[in-house]
Amino acid sequence: MNNDVVYIQLDRKRELRFGHKALKQLVALTGKSLEEIESSGFDDLDYVEKFVYCGLLKDARDNNETLKLEQMEDLLDQAPTYVHIVKQIQAAFAAAFGSRPEGNQTPGEPESEPHTTGTKASE
Repeated sequence: MNNDVVYIQLDRKRELRFGHKALKQLVALTGKSLEEIESSGFDDLDYVEKFVYCGLLKDARDNNETLKLEQMEDLLDQAPTYVHIVKQIQAAFAAAFGSRPEGNQTPGEPESEPHTTGTKASE
């Protein structure tokens, strides 16, 4: 089935999706394997920019935009909080592999649409 849709609020509500093409691009940009990417933290801000950039490429194509990595710093500054960015990255990455982390929304923040049933992917 299709991945669950995860949105991130930046300059506008954008779909954050890690399909095959985005994951391949992320591996190339970071020089890390998918396993290393999954276990990495979010204290490297350049890494976070690359992560979100790759996840937004489909949204940009769907909206006839040309998104560049250099734009990410300004786009991420428009997020409501840094926690929002991290939680939406985690939710989109988990959705790409068929699962969603519990409680991926910041308190008071609307849930990403549509809501999943909480199925866990096997490793």
